[in-house]
Amino acid sequence: MRSHARAVVIGGGVVGVSVLYHLAKIGWTDVVLLEKNELTSGSTWHAAGGVTTLNSDANVSKLQKYTFDLYRELEQVTGQSCGIHHNGGIYLAASDGQMDFLKLIHSRARTLGMDTEMISVADAKARNVLIDERHFTGALWREDGGYVDPWLVTQAYVTAARQLGAEVQRFTKVEALVQRPDRTWDVVTDKGTINAEHVVNAGGLWAREVGRLVGLELPVLAMEHIYVVTEPVPALKGLPREIINTSDFTGEIYLRQEGEGVLLGTYEQACKVWAPKVTPDDFHGRLLPDDLERIAPELERGFRHFPALAEVGIKKVVNGPFTFSPDGNPLVGPVEGLPGFWCACAVMAGFSQGGGIGLVLSRWMAEGDPGQDVLAMDVARYGHFATPRYTSIKVQENYRRRFRLTYPNEEMPAARPLRRSPVYGALDAAGAVWGNNFGLESPLWFAPEGVAKTETPTYRRSEAFGPVGDECRAVRSAVGLTEITNYGKYEVTGRGARAFLDRVFACRIPRPGRMALAPMLSPRGRIIGDLTIACLAEDRYLIVGSGFAERFHMRWFAGQTPPDDVFVRAASSSYAGFALSGPKARDVLGALADFDVSAEGFRLFGVREAPVGLSPAIIQRCGFTGELGYEIWVTPDYLPQLYDDLTAAGQDFGLRLYGGRAVSSLRLEKNYGSFNKDFRPDYTAAETGLDAFVDFAKTVDFTGRAAVLAERETGPKRRFVTFKVDAPHADVVGYEVVLKDGRPVGHVTSGGWGHAVGCSLAMGYVPTALARDGETFAIDILGVECPAVITARPLYDPEGARLRS
Repeated sequence: MRSHARAVVIGGGVVGVSVLYHLAKIGWTDVVLLEKNELTSGSTWHAAGGVTTLNSDANVSKLQKYTFDLYRELEQVTGQSCGIHHNGGIYLAASDGQMDFLKLIHSRARTLGMDTEMISVADAKARNVLIDERHFTGALWREDGGYVDPWLVTQAYVTAARQLGAEVQRFTKVEALVQRPDRTWDVVTDKGTINAEHVVNAGGLWAREVGRLVGLELPVLAMEHIYVVTEPVPALKGLPREIINTSDFTGEIYLRQEGEGVLLGTYEQACKVWAPKVTPDDFHGRLLPDDLERIAPELERGFRHFPALAEVGIKKVVNGPFTFSPDGNPLVGPVEGLPGFWCACAVMAGFSQGGGIGLVLSRWMAEGDPGQDVLAMDVARYGHFATPRYTSIKVQENYRRRFRLTYPNEEMPAARPLRRSPVYGALDAAGAVWGNNFGLESPLWFAPEGVAKTETPTYRRSEAFGPVGDECRAVRSAVGLTEITNYGKYEVTGRGARAFLDRVFACRIPRPGRMALAPMLSPRGRIIGDLTIACLAEDRYLIVGSGFAERFHMRWFAGQTPPDDVFVRAASSSYAGFALSGPKARDVLGALADFDVSAEGFRLFGVREAPVGLSPAIIQRCGFTGELGYEIWVTPDYLPQLYDDLTAAGQDFGLRLYGGRAVSSLRLEKNYGSFNKDFRPDYTAAETGLDAFVDFAKTVDFTGRAAVLAERETGPKRRFVTFKVDAPHADVVGYEVVLKDGRPVGHVTSGGWGHAVGCSLAMGYVPTALARDGETFAIDILGVECPAVITARPLYDPEGARLRS
């Protein structure tokens, strides 16, 4: 056995061999894959092999499209078949909500350049003769996708990787992972030790155990999953081609042709965790007991919806374990605090996603950047709250809902409430309807007295529309209070703090008593973060950003190599707070503060440390609503007192509580983009408009400087814009197509109703040449091409006078 490798990939399933191949393809020929048994012997060998380009996240859809196209390339490179059955797919809808979902997916497919079509049930039956039309109202057809042979695909990856110089060692068990002082890894196996610069955990069913070798408890769990293969179906005999792969949301069934029979699978409600604590070491090439009774309700629906299947017997039952994360997406990327250790696990859809994961992970390892937005798959999206028990509860919830739509206004209830701020009870009593952000409960809107704290799941406007509008109008006319504990917070301290931040951020670092809007860029000039920096002292800074990105940003800070005299700390649980917003916000703060809160005494983007009422606080004059506003931070033990003081002082000024939905509406009216919705790692500073906050004059070689300077010379190819949309029926969700003269030219990133301006608003990206005030477009919203016009200036307070008042 060799003693050194640039990278060691642990796990010989479809994901591991894809990572190996892509590393070799990118030029890393000194790489080796270790598999403790035979290739594919975990989950890969018994997979149904389905391939689809459909995913709720558009960026994951792109990677799934890449994966499907890659199989043709592998066949050409190796001369080996991947067993490709390119027969596309049909998604069947049986309700208005399901039809709305398919219309949204069709609009997104137009954005991504994928071939889909809304079709009638009769057209669907023409492509799958097994469908009983009586149970459905419509369908979506997609050209991409089909199914492949799991063993052949794996061998094609291995052959292609070996052609490029990579090595595969079967029947070689990894027993320990030890990091040396130089940050390389000793991969200890039962056949010797390999020293490697990088280790990839593609352990599949054993990913959890591989993580434990480095002290990491990954949020991954295996579920039993059953599919059946029927005896020959007479209705399929003599057909000129295979029936098209079909997904039935109502029946919770997926099926495809298998020879003269049908392969039919389901995500049953009576789901079952497999190996909840430890994966058996000797579970190779094995299946679990049939247990058909557990999926009987789903089978009965399947036989009703596809009645020809009820007339034939079952030839084979496959019950095998697959791994899932709490939200069903993979866990990919580097791990904070473990340099050189990478994850490529919890990939339940390996034949749809494995190629894309290999692509982005190889780029990430070789270039320090995945090359595109992978936030939906990033292992950093989970924090310490994702304990094994939490993982078990959420994985089962996700499994049961694989074929049940999750609407944009719907909140999943399992394992909640988990993280709660000290004012959770008070806000709940005030009518809060709760959302979840990084495990923390956060108010979405407040139900008035006598109004139920419930909301019908929908892609259209819900019961919250009226109350949210009232909250928005209160902020615009008087004063509103919203909790902002869910924001991400970081403390950077030490003698070298300013120099470090000057290197990490593209903006000018503020002086004591001031704060700044702070874009953070990747080396390619892409948006890694849209944060604020408050300078409390020359050696002490408070940074605030998106709460979901705490681990993502902490990993980024660590990757920037802080010097010994700089300390970076995640402070999300150390600070809690409120945003006070509206024309009477100064009156409320003035009633509680002993310092000068006048416009001259406390200017926009000023920062003070002073008591507010009885609570010692950090007060920042800023906000995300476009109104006069303040963000007030205290330690959590003071938050209830601060709440009592603010609400008591606000009674004389019409103070009203507002939630995240109102914030979204208010910021849209001001053309304010939001990180993770509008600003993501796919977009550059100039494309987003955040180059307005880049300090081009500073000489420090900050991360992304060369890229942002180059783009300043050439100009961006696309720009972030706000649209006023004539959409009486619904607002955009995200990634709907933007059309010009019937041709796709851009896409939407977020949107909603502007309650103060009385119209639907959308944000997104169009080519620079079209990014002009007054330029007209159409946006496909749930199948309706709605007129849209760019509004370069905010519709509300375009001069920004209220913010500066």
